Amino acid sequence: MAPTITTPMTISSDLTEFVMLKGNGVKGLSEMGLKSLPKQYIQPLEERMSMINVVPQESIPIIDMSNWDDPKVEDAICDAAEKWGFFQIINHGVPLQVLKNVQDATYRFYEQPVEEKVKYTKENSPSKNVRYGSSFSPEAEKALEWKDYLSLFYVSDAEAVATWPPACRDEALEYMKRSETLIKQLLNALMKRLNVREIDETNELLLMGSKRINLNYYPICPNQDLTVAIGRHSDVSTLTVLLQDQTGGLYVRAADCHGWIHVPPISGALVINIGDALQIMSNGRYKSIEHRVTANGSKIRVSVPIFVNPRPSDVIGPLPEVLASGEKAMYKNVLYSDYVRHFFKKAHDGKMTVEYAKI
Repeated sequence: MAPTITTPMTISSDLTEFVMLKGNGVKGLSEMGLKSLPKQYIQPLEERMSMINVVPQESIPIIDMSNWDDPKVEDAICDAAEKWGFFQIINHGVPLQVLKNVQDATYRFYEQPVEEKVKYTKENSPSKNVRYGSSFSPEAEKALEWKDYLSLFYVSDAEAVATWPPACRDEALEYMKRSETLIKQLLNALMKRLNVREIDETNELLLMGSKRINLNYYPICPNQDLTVAIGRHSDVSTLTVLLQDQTGGLYVRAADCHGWIHVPPISGALVINIGDALQIMSNGRYKSIEHRVTANGSKIRVSVPIFVNPRPSDVIGPLPEVLASGEKAMYKNVLYSDYVRHFFKKAHDGKMTVEYAKI
């Protein structure tokens, strides 16, 4: 449903009410046909993409997983996790129709009337595990991000059926379930190089004991060079499995930290990145790398990440197998829920969250 407000909003409380409380999101702002970006979204100069160095000749690895039994595939995954922290995978076993279905469901959720979407805002949601919102952490941000999101924390099928929005519930659940084998394959490969020969039940819960899926929507943005869709950050997950559409706009920090590399969309591919939890568990061997998303002035973008996490009650720290050879621990043991709380209480700020766990 198109919003009825036609005049630009300059008062912060008006914009907050329209975007956040009434559930219009930045999608609602975009559909007003704004000619200029509301001041609340204008980022400091140093955070704008026009001010940073993009490295055009670099690209993250693309790994073909069709021959999973080939040791070279496992080596490629671990090498990419050590050097880049990001890689794309093709022939990964998740059916392409499942990927298409969850992308279609993302559009379906956001194209609903505001009266439907507002049911899932922080103030109205039937469950703390279901949250529709905008930007990242508006209370802590000096400048807002040009993104709407639906965040779904998985507890059980029954809870999801009861509380997730019907417009996207079945497709989101199917995508999560069909990704399970892939996630275990990736973690098995990564653990072997850390001298964890077998992922037992305890380790499995530590590595992937909880999951969250986000349905992200980035509408067309006026003056897109003045803002960001997502600010620079690293994920707090063990692994993130990202489905991006064909629009582009995801950038990752180069290995030498002196520039940014675009992650070009590849049809049917999934983007994998290491999260802070695995960087900590590997004692820094695997890299959780900063990334960001640019706003787009001509196309809508959607993305669907699955965040594979420890359980909130888990304590994370360098794995005993990693330190068995006498390697000195770089990180202390931290309660995972405390780590996540620290991440969400502030604006996106690059790699600062992982400093919280450093010795």
